[in-house]
Amino acid sequence: MTLSDALFFILCHIFYIIKIKEKNKIMANNEKINRINDLIDLLNKASQAYYSEESESGTQEIMSNYEYDALYDELNKLQQETGYTPENSPTNYVGTDTTDGVGKKEAHEYPMLSLPKSKNITDLIKWADGRDINLSFKEDGSTVVATYDNGRLTKLVTRGNGHIGTNITHLASAIGGLPVQIPEKGHMVVRGEALITYSDFNAYNEATGAEYANPRNLLAGTLNSDSADKIIDRHPVFRPFKLVYLTDGVLGVNHYNWSSRMEHLQSMGFTPVEYELLKLSKYSQDKQEEMIKTAVKEFTDKVNAGGIDDPVDGLVICYEDEEYAAAGSVTQHHATRAGYAFKWQDETAETTLREIEWSCAINAITPVAIFDPVQLEGTTVKRASLCNISECRRLGIGDKGTKLSIIKANKIIPKCVKADSNGSWLSIPVHCPVCGADTEIITSESGAEVLTCTNPLCFAKQIKKLVRFVSKDGFNVVGLSKANLQDLIAGEYIKNEIDLLRLPEAITQDASIAHSLARRDGWGGRSVGNLIDAIRTARKVNAESFLYALCIPMCGHDVSRKLLETYPSLVDVIVKAEDADYTGFEDIEGIGSVKAAALKEWFVNERNQILVRQLLKICDIIEYSKADTGNKCNGLTFVITGDVHTYKNRNELKAYIESEGGKVTGSVSKNTDYLINNDIGSTSGKNKKAKELGVEIISEDTFNKKFH
Repeated sequence: MTLSDALFFILCHIFYIIKIKEKNKIMANNEKINRINDLIDLLNKASQAYYSEESESGTQEIMSNYEYDALYDELNKLQQETGYTPENSPTNYVGTDTTDGVGKKEAHEYPMLSLPKSKNITDLIKWADGRDINLSFKEDGSTVVATYDNGRLTKLVTRGNGHIGTNITHLASAIGGLPVQIPEKGHMVVRGEALITYSDFNAYNEATGAEYANPRNLLAGTLNSDSADKIIDRHPVFRPFKLVYLTDGVLGVNHYNWSSRMEHLQSMGFTPVEYELLKLSKYSQDKQEEMIKTAVKEFTDKVNAGGIDDPVDGLVICYEDEEYAAAGSVTQHHATRAGYAFKWQDETAETTLREIEWSCAINAITPVAIFDPVQLEGTTVKRASLCNISECRRLGIGDKGTKLSIIKANKIIPKCVKADSNGSWLSIPVHCPVCGADTEIITSESGAEVLTCTNPLCFAKQIKKLVRFVSKDGFNVVGLSKANLQDLIAGEYIKNEIDLLRLPEAITQDASIAHSLARRDGWGGRSVGNLIDAIRTARKVNAESFLYALCIPMCGHDVSRKLLETYPSLVDVIVKAEDADYTGFEDIEGIGSVKAAALKEWFVNERNQILVRQLLKICDIIEYSKADTGNKCNGLTFVITGDVHTYKNRNELKAYIESEGGKVTGSVSKNTDYLINNDIGSTSGKNKKAKELGVEIISEDTFNKKFH
């Protein structure tokens, strides 16, 4: 072989290798592009479920936040590697909601562009770039935009895709913290988060017997409603996080300060998202990093300690200088200086499944994983709801010995995100753990498989109603907890509310009942005696509490009070409610047609009529008496938090304040005159906010001295 032949052979070989590499690169790139398209489809479906679907029988999300974030990060990395980012990629629409209510679609005056996000604090430090920033909670609800003109709310629009949303102005009157009228007379655009607090979420589930998975799940259907009357009992609230536009000159020299704008909103009756201004520009780079890390830790610790009632899923930083922020580059989907989102790193713990507890409730028999205790976010965790059969199948939950990965979703709710059953499969009970009737797996409207009891009279389906029945706001059976009630049911001591109220007589007639109950775990002779006394005391009940305890859908204390203020007696209310032809309830201010229909539907049920008749025979009813209106609290606004001791409960204290011309709200603002809290030195969010705003914190005893 000549030299030229050898060189030709070498060149051909090199060319061949280059072509093979190029082909492999193209094939690898094609595989990445296919993976990108698959991820986009999956994540968009997950986003649809996350933001829009509502169910009473457990979450309808198709993946956890933990899994979503991992897949999102994979997608983002692949897009950067290939340069391929389709228009429908979720990286273009961070936080998109798909609310599709009855309102018309409407273009936003100022588009809402997505924020970059990270789980690394160093990315926040880099983005801050030594400028003054504000750090705030990233609320886990649904973004809405409120527009005001000449002092009045003119429209409320959902986020939609950031450019076009749905007009839900018809729901504004039911959303707390969203004033219909403000002192500002110019044109104003406010962006904020609509949400339902954990306390209101839990109260709604308890009051209605629903089993919504989380506050955001309940909120989704709330914003899709066609009537404010239908959602008022859910207590949605509005938390502003940006004053987008305000007529020039109104704020004076501080017009372009983000924190000044938040203060201005607060002065007009809004309750902005909780935030902290970090004046980084005054300090060295090392000090700046320390300040950001310290602030992030303080916000994180507050969530870990349960010190915030709002559902949150991270933090957001934004520049204090709004003019500088607005000068950043803007694309179709992103604004480089609009803000930066920080997602917490999910702390994961590995553990072993001990057993599955099947928790019976109104709408489903829910699987709950009981596992070897683990430490997560500073607390001991040993159980986590698995929601439904579909979730168990998705995770691959098996029987005892299954290896589990557990996180605390949003640092609050224990959640299983991964399981290794080594080939075993979960044993699903064929009989109801409470009544023994057959179980069946049904498919909910959203497609989830749910285990249910076939017995419509299974008392486990009534447990939440019974909890409300004996609560402080109901019959007030002192010392009787949900666990006690479940024990009484499991031991077949009671089957319904009547059995409970007649338990003292049953024990008197048959001493073996008391002996049997006293021998059960957690009981004893003294406990049984206390229960008997508590039940006898509870049978003397006021009319308002009687109505509330019946657990009539959409009939809380406010509705009960309005009914009793309108009619002369409890019996008169009941007689009219049972009359199929009577239509007077819907004319009562604050009740309306929807609540009136729910009230009538409950009372025309024969089983409910029998229950009411039996209760009236057993109970000593204290008729409602409307207190004379005084003026000792006239013109004053109060917030009540914590336990009370001189009043039966906080509702009784609220009723007194209102009877004396005062007003009680749920959150502290500049319009609050007094925060009533017996723990004056508490570091709770309300106390902290009161101190920041100069609102006087008083104990219950001090209140009584001032206003009685």
